[in-house]
Amino acid sequence: MTYDFNKELIHKHELDIGLFYFYKNHIISEIKEGVTLTFENCSGLFQLIHSYYGTTVPFVYISNRKNSFSFVPTGHFKSSKLFPNFIGYGVVTYNAINTKIATLEQSFLDNETAIFNDLEDALRWKDSLIKPLI
Repeated sequence: MTYDFNKELIHKHELDIGLFYFYKNHIISEIKEGVTLTFENCSGLFQLIHSYYGTTVPFVYISNRKNSFSFVPTGHFKSSKLFPNFIGYGVVTYNAINTKIATLEQSFLDNETAIFNDLEDALRWKDSLIKPLI
């Protein structure tokens, strides 16, 4: 099965930190090369998430890690509390180092998490989380 990324796309936003593709119940992010993500520089993203999903529409965040960037993982503690409707965090990695980083990152989240080598696998996983809730 090939996923049609544009069929269900609501809107694509380009922020200073990266590209964000908003769908009915999920977001796909592509953070820009060399960016350091912090809770503070994600405030624009948090505003967008709130405008699309509020605090009731269930959604999954998929980080498509095409580029090399860094982040402060403790920001997950703060950001997860902003959205009680955030049900899953998937990471698509393209090399062993990023897979190890994503594995460590999972320990900072209480939500469902998974790591994938392919974006389509991440989207199938997202469907398994969302379908029972909608």
